[in-house]
Amino acid sequence: MCGISGVFNLHQPHTIEPALIRKISRLQSHRGPDDEGYYFDDYTALAHNRLSIIDLAGGHQPLFNEDNSVVVVFNGEIYNFKELADELVALGHQFRTLSDTEVIVHAWESWGAECIKRFRGMFAFALWDIKARTLFIGRDRLGKKPLYYTVTRHGQFLFASELKVLLAHPDVDKHLRPEMAEEFFMYGYIPDPYSAYRQIFKLQPGFSLTLQPGSPVSPRQYWDLRAPEQTLSWEQTQQTLVEKLKEAIDIRLIADVPLGAFLSGGVDSSAIVSLMSELQSDPVNTCAIGFDEQEYDESDYAQQIADRYQTQHLQQIVSPHDISLIDRLAGIYDEPYADSSALPTYKVCQLASQRVKVALSGDGGDEIFGGYRRHRMHLAEEKWRNAIPRRIRKPLFGSLGHLYPKADWAPRHFRAKTTFQSLAMDMVQGYANSISKLRDDERKHLFSHQYQRQLNGYNGIEILHQHARHLPTDDPLKQIQYLDIKTWLAGDILTKVDRASMANSLEVRAPLLDHEFVEWAFSIDSGDNIRHNEGKYAFKKSLESHVSNDILYRPKMGFSMPISHWFRTSLKPSLHKHVLSESMFDSGFFNVDWLEKMVHEHQHGYRDHGASLWCLLMFSQFMVRQ
Repeated sequence: MCGISGVFNLHQPHTIEPALIRKISRLQSHRGPDDEGYYFDDYTALAHNRLSIIDLAGGHQPLFNEDNSVVVVFNGEIYNFKELADELVALGHQFRTLSDTEVIVHAWESWGAECIKRFRGMFAFALWDIKARTLFIGRDRLGKKPLYYTVTRHGQFLFASELKVLLAHPDVDKHLRPEMAEEFFMYGYIPDPYSAYRQIFKLQPGFSLTLQPGSPVSPRQYWDLRAPEQTLSWEQTQQTLVEKLKEAIDIRLIADVPLGAFLSGGVDSSAIVSLMSELQSDPVNTCAIGFDEQEYDESDYAQQIADRYQTQHLQQIVSPHDISLIDRLAGIYDEPYADSSALPTYKVCQLASQRVKVALSGDGGDEIFGGYRRHRMHLAEEKWRNAIPRRIRKPLFGSLGHLYPKADWAPRHFRAKTTFQSLAMDMVQGYANSISKLRDDERKHLFSHQYQRQLNGYNGIEILHQHARHLPTDDPLKQIQYLDIKTWLAGDILTKVDRASMANSLEVRAPLLDHEFVEWAFSIDSGDNIRHNEGKYAFKKSLESHVSNDILYRPKMGFSMPISHWFRTSLKPSLHKHVLSESMFDSGFFNVDWLEKMVHEHQHGYRDHGASLWCLLMFSQFMVRQ
């Protein structure tokens, strides 16, 4: 895993200062502390920070083809590189190294821009063809590896793995994008292809860029999740699921450094560890974070798997009330990011890095197998939407949603306000309502009249509508799985893991998000993914001989943090220092009276605004850095 960055003159040769490129690229040296390398010519500069994983001696970057006419910087892993190398050797190419990186330059020579479709793995790379004066940039299909880009006023295209590199360049426009607050308080992150900044963008997962002097910056999609040609039967699913997953795991065990796995005690990480144990002769290195309060602790379940498969298990008990990392989050993520599980994710990456340089994770299981509670709720709501005409449903449930109190204190089955609101809406609106950190009505109270006028009717739901125009199926579960993969997976889950792991110089591989496995899993019958109100049903049934039922069928827990309690205890001063600060009041985004009301109600126990206040705290820490 590495950090890449660079400059390309879009129109004509322009000064590229080597000292500046070296200085700003080193801001992401945590992504690759083992080595650094640079390439410069009149049109292009390429920079690389290396975390050495494969071919430790020969994998220095930038890396060239045989005649030094093609050069690449690469972040990630290409797991089928050996098969591709054999094919390219048969076509006459000569390899100098054993690195997967070298496959990219030779694949470009043989297949041009179509080469990216041949790569199986996680990646972001930039390739410069000197003779053709062509810069080719690609990002993997699901967005495991990040890539930001911008164009300066001097016509220079800049790119980097992390925002901080671009923001350190003196010519980059650092004005905030007005819509970013609306999107952040809806999603808890800034969805691709946008960033918090007006002129800085993220290359979307499954997209590439081909640039030549004088060409426009127009990303092109090379991959999307398609409707399955046919749905798998129950028997087909059960016969092949474990073997398909084992194959995805097996190709991720290639490394010339110590390798292990995260083991949370949940279904997905337990599945990965159990199958890893069958695939390698040495005991699996596993690591887990345990909490000293039972409400948040899954370490007993992790220990069950560790004992069953005799792993070399490393566990660290931490307090769920440890807030020591909070002040660092803004510097790690570079833009507003509100998933509180970033804290324990950082901790488990920090723990793993003490023993290994590569860790396999269980990320993606909920997205591809229908594991979220909101998936089950959405299917129930869709039945009501289809049963009751919209002309009746909208006023009926709209009124109920307006009148019903926001009963944060009540048992979950009495918290019907969101459900009533969603039932008054169409499919995309209802799903947006269920995933929003702050719903439309809450954001309306939060934002100032000035900011709402500035938005001019813009709503963050437009991101979902853009993706919904390309829905590959009319299956209601697969539709929201598709939307999750396009938004939540890339913007929240994979962003969280990439930044937390890279901050600890650790590479994380996600077998469940192998694109071939994802395409296959998308053909599982939705009735087999959610059955008897049990999410991930087909996945769990296939694992029963590998993982105990008390792990498979216990309630989903996740890396939850007691943020509501924090804001009444250890973080109480932070609310006044950061959320009720002059910088927040003067930003123009917020209704100041509403901010004060939320803080007062929460700290006196009248309402639970914990999730909203966490978003505000993360936003305030971002703003103070501007």
